[in-house]
Amino acid sequence: MTTVVPGPVPPTDPEAPATAGGREADRGRSAVPDLPGRLRRVPPPRSHWTTAYLRRVVAADVVAVTAAVTSAYALRFGGVPTAFWQDLLLLVVVPLVWFSALFANRAYETRFLGLGSEEYGRVVRASTLALALVATASWVFRVDIARGYVLLALPFGTVLLLVLRYLTRQRLHSQRERGLHTQSLLVAGHPEGVLAVVRQVRRAKYHGMVVAGVCLPDPGSGRRGDESSVPAQLAEMGVSVLGTLDEVADISVRAGVDAVAVLPTPEVDGAFLRRLGWALEETHADLFVAPAVTEVVGPRVAIRPVCGLPLLHLERPELTGFRRYAKQTVDVLAAGGALLLLAPVLLGIALAVKLDSPGPVLFRQERVGLEGRTFGMLKFRSMVVDAEARLRELVASSEGNAVLFKMKQDPRVTRVGRVLRRLSLDELPQLFNVLVGQMSLVGPRPPLAREVAVYGDDARRKLLVKPGLTGLWQINGRSDLDWDESLRLDLRYVENWSFAFDFMILWKTVGAVVRSRGAY
Repeated sequence: MTTVVPGPVPPTDPEAPATAGGREADRGRSAVPDLPGRLRRVPPPRSHWTTAYLRRVVAADVVAVTAAVTSAYALRFGGVPTAFWQDLLLLVVVPLVWFSALFANRAYETRFLGLGSEEYGRVVRASTLALALVATASWVFRVDIARGYVLLALPFGTVLLLVLRYLTRQRLHSQRERGLHTQSLLVAGHPEGVLAVVRQVRRAKYHGMVVAGVCLPDPGSGRRGDESSVPAQLAEMGVSVLGTLDEVADISVRAGVDAVAVLPTPEVDGAFLRRLGWALEETHADLFVAPAVTEVVGPRVAIRPVCGLPLLHLERPELTGFRRYAKQTVDVLAAGGALLLLAPVLLGIALAVKLDSPGPVLFRQERVGLEGRTFGMLKFRSMVVDAEARLRELVASSEGNAVLFKMKQDPRVTRVGRVLRRLSLDELPQLFNVLVGQMSLVGPRPPLAREVAVYGDDARRKLLVKPGLTGLWQINGRSDLDWDESLRLDLRYVENWSFAFDFMILWKTVGAVVRSRGAY
């Protein structure tokens, strides 16, 4: 979670010399040749593309609201014109109230657009406010507004707003994957933390950040030996060390970067951040300050005054209590409903597995679940029957991480098994594990006993919640992830789970299955 301090966009002076965010950047040339190291090309100021993106969002909202009110009007009145004042109210005033609610809920602020769930939450709250305003106004002014019209227009319009905003966002993410609409980022802080941030930024291309360079502590300030290789690792990724922490403000201004991310380090204190903030006021750059606890997000974090100091208050993770029982109830009901709906599919897959190769239809493997208790996890058999016995022959060919064995072309996988694995259909029998309470729909990856045997204290924290049929590990690459990244994602879920988080993961699982990334 980051704290964002936006800086104002300076006015454009046509007589002023071109800067990295001005005319030279528009032509794709760096305006800061005197910087040490190799600075990546700095893109134009964000306003060059955020303005266009905001226009697309507004246009999509106009289409959604117009379609909603006209459809509701046609369905309620059969397309027959009513009194002039009523047509004016239903086709003009209601949309204006709706857009006023969107503006009041800051649904068009660029910091909420393109990423995260906050944008969608503001749209829903604005639509709810519009409904409340229309209902209240009709009661106060004794205006007879057709209830059928309101009940059709606002819910349908809300869904349409969310769908069109989602499609607009997906287009933006697709463009960012191709290197368009990006923002340059200067990262400053502890070497290991900087390296981790650079790797994460490169993985999450859809966020639109490109690391222009980094600033590290002075090499003579007592750096440990295991950190001395960080500049070399950064150089391998095409990222240059542009200076020390004392030079962050000067480099960020001269480079014209779009954002500066500052990580926890002893050299970074309140005075340092104050001076950096003042320096960035002259630019269009945002300042991101990462707290020491970076994997705790959402409602668990709040800024609260303590003895006159604004401190971060971290709530305890909700691992017990009512919400945990509610999650279990939702899991059981959803798994039962899914099994009924998917019964024909399950029977078809079972028949295909049986006809493809000799052996049982289901594969049962002991996994470790909640609080270290073992259970038999079910899967459709996707390998030959002696797969476990042949594992020793293939260990040297593993393409997985330090703990998990994986091979992209595993000779033990059957023909039907390859299809099942690519589409994750072999996981469907785990709905029975969810139904009996051994697993959850969403949670960490269910580990093998031999994996748990080498767990450290951090990894054992995964066992505080039930393993999941899907999770952050599945929507972020599955077998393509290294062990540290897989563990980080699992722990992030344990620390921050919520029903909204679960719904987001389930939604993204559909896309992950279609793309088949890391599924082998």
